[in-house]
Amino acid sequence: MEQEKKRLIVIDSNSLIHRAFHALPPLTTKKGEIVNAVYGFLLVFLKAIREFQPDYIAACFDVRGPCFRHKKYKEYKAKRPKAPDELYQQIPRIKEILKNFQVPIFEKQGFEADDLIATISDKAPKQQIYPEIETIVLSGDLDTLQFINKNTKVCTLGKGIKETVIYDEEKVKERFEISPKQVVDFKALAGDPSDNIPGAIGIGKKTAVELLKEYNNIENLYDSIEKGRAWDIRPRIKALLLKNKELVFLSQVLARADKNVDFDFELEKCALKGYDKKKIKEIFQELNFYSLIDRLP
Repeated sequence: MEQEKKRLIVIDSNSLIHRAFHALPPLTTKKGEIVNAVYGFLLVFLKAIREFQPDYIAACFDVRGPCFRHKKYKEYKAKRPKAPDELYQQIPRIKEILKNFQVPIFEKQGFEADDLIATISDKAPKQQIYPEIETIVLSGDLDTLQFINKNTKVCTLGKGIKETVIYDEEKVKERFEISPKQVVDFKALAGDPSDNIPGAIGIGKKTAVELLKEYNNIENLYDSIEKGRAWDIRPRIKALLLKNKELVFLSQVLARADKNVDFDFELEKCALKGYDKKKIKEIFQELNFYSLIDRLP
């Protein structure tokens, strides 16, 4: 009988915190501490543990300050409005709770959480040879779809924070008409306003999908154009692609998560351990999260 795969959950923490903060009205404790992001994060966290029953779990966080992408393109994320202080004030609480659940936290100056998630998703299967390991990335946005492969899925939030959608390779193709491997090149062509990734100015999402369906990736696309083989591309689109070639390949670098970040990751140190239920109950009571106590695993 084939042994079931082990399962690892990797939490894209900042994206979940942002989604929770904006999805829920301001919640305050009796002492006046704002905790709506903490509460929303925990709703998703506890639901994931209950539904996926992971063997391993890890949480990745962004670090304040520029990352390597800002060195390549100083306008990276420049148009994104700064999150309210009330959001940032809740991050230490979330880290405190994760530590009390014995969940390892990973962050590194100069890199984003996506880079650490990509690295963990790449390293974990090499450290867990048999049985195989399935990685589930728990995220609040769709940037992480690029990580999906036969062993990696993404569980992201639907409307609000109560609905979740699980993406595998087929689900990505069904919704976006491209494969997970093409997500980065899609952004390289169409851009991404939320991260201020420029893309090929003048090329929209529909055209980007059509080009990737035909040429698979931007390397093949430009090779075909430059060798005179791209007969089916309209002259206007071809001119835009050639004019923006440098921006397209820069955008590819900006959009692609770095899966070779050097940090100390050992899968076995992420094994789901027991936790001090009494301590967690005390924290939940302090935060007035009485309804969550019954949901503790």
